[in-house]
This record gives sequence, structure tokens and C-alpha cells, in this order.
Amino acid sequence: MAFTAQDVMKLREKSGAGMLDCKKALADADGDMEKAAELLRERGIAKAVKKEGRIAAEGAVGAYVCEKCGVGVLLEINCESDFVSRGEKFHTIIDKVGKVIAENKPADLDALNACKLDGVTVKDYITNETAVIGEKISIRRFAIYETKGKIETYIHMGGKVGVMVEAADLVKGGEEILHDVALQIAASNPGYLVPAEVPAEVIAKEKEIMLVQMQNDEKNKNKPTAILEKIIDGKMGKYYSENCLLEQVFVKDDSQKVSQVIGNKFKVVRFTRFEMGEGLEKKSENLQDEVQKQIDAMKK
Repeated sequence: MAFTAQDVMKLREKSGAGMLDCKKALADADGDMEKAAELLRERGIAKAVKKEGRIAAEGAVGAYVCEKCGVGVLLEINCESDFVSRGEKFHTIIDKVGKVIAENKPADLDALNACKLDGVTVKDYITNETAVIGEKISIRRFAIYETKGKIETYIHMGGKVGVMVEAADLVKGGEEILHDVALQIAASNPGYLVPAEVPAEVIAKEKEIMLVQMQNDEKNKNKPTAILEKIIDGKMGKYYSENCLLEQVFVKDDSQKVSQVIGNKFKVVRFTRFEMGEGLEKKSENLQDEVQKQIDAMKK
């Protein structure tokens, strides 16, 4: 029985499998749609669709750098369990996707999903790997740096935290300090490079919070607002020292700021820090409920 391109598309929508897998299944089933769908299930491909609704709140952050072409990538890919996230297969997926991002420089996740990897689109590749691994896999985010300078990356604890830093005017001997700066970002999580980068609305909100705190303080509540505002201006230095990279105390030597350690060895242009799973909802189920779900599933 012959089949058309529309049949392939229909099977793809029904199964969630890749185009090539659907085409092969239809060919093996002589164009019989139901039989082709069964073949996909037997081959473990269609089951990936059922996993799309699951919460993928584990995973890892990875990095890929092509020094020759001056491109660096930091990315986060999620899965369902910590066990899978630590596996070699999962980290191979991260490495392959990172390389595709560096080579194609997609503008967003939709553009990345349309890129080719191992002969299929990235979207279909992830669907296929979901079926192989047995857990939902999803690409969450990525950052791309293109530069004539130096890109330094640091991955902490197998992908729990990842950092990418771009430096300009790096002098000989500055590589070790640049790596230390990447470690600093991983450990101290600065939100900005310098105080000038902090948005005005963020500063205003911080000052507002400080003012309320001081007005509720027995020692300061009777002081005029103008005096309190001057005190607050002085206190903002602490905020900058906690949230701006170059103002932070260096983690390896608390007698110096990061800016002092860097000196004239290089200039930090920008940085990105990903913490795996930040902001994601984690799956939380009662063990008894989980066992009952598995029993109910077996009855179907």
C-alpha cells in the first residue's frame, strides 16, 4: 500500500516520532497507519510523546567553546532524575547540542529545534533520545558569545552550575586569574558586572526597602527622612559589593576586591551564570500515590 507525505505528517503528529522514523515505519507497514503506529511503539519511539507532560526539573548545565572560531556556548538541558543527569549518555546529548548551537548560532529555542543533528532536526533528535533514555528531555536555555577575545567556562559539580565569561585584552599570565573569576561567579552569583549596570528601578526598590527598615528601627525611626536617605546612600555600597562582580570580595583572598585581583591583566566584558533547575517546579509526590499510579497504569 502506497503512502503520501501527508500520511508521514499525520503519523508524526500522532506519535511524536521523527519524520524519518515515521517514513520508515510506514514503509515497513506497507502504508498501514495503525500498524506503523504499533511499530513505532514497539521500537520505543512513540512512547516519548507520553513523557512530554512530565516535569523535567533535573538535568545539567554544559559548555562548548570553539577557540578557533571565537564562539562559546553555555546551555541547560533538563531531564527527570538526577540519576539520568549524571549519566554519560545525557552529557553526550549536551555536548552534541552545544556544538550545534556554536555552529548554527540560532536566535532562540525554536530556531535551535529546526537545526540539524545526526541527520534529523534537533527537536526530533531530542524526541528520539527521550525514547532511548526513558525520561523526558528538554532544552531549556542557552547563551552564545562571539568574540575576538577570550572565552572562559567553568562547570561546577557535574553541571549543577555553569559559568561563561568573555574577557578582552588578556595579557600573558592572566589565564589563571580569568579562571578564578569564573569560579568567583559560580560561588558568589553576582547579578551585574559593575554598579553602573544596576537598573535604576532596582536601586530605587532597594532604597525603598532600606528606608522602611530604618523607619521601623527604634534607633533611627525619629530621624528626618533626608538624613535617612543619606545613610541609605552610604549603605548602597554593601549592596554593590554583594551583587556587582568587580566590587565583590575575592573568594580566594578576602583582602582584595575582584577588580584589584584582575588589575590590568584583562577586562571582563560580560558573563553568564546558569544554575541548573532554578525557577523550575520540582516533582513532589507521595510514595504511596506513585506506587498506586504505577498499579493503575498496569491495569490499563
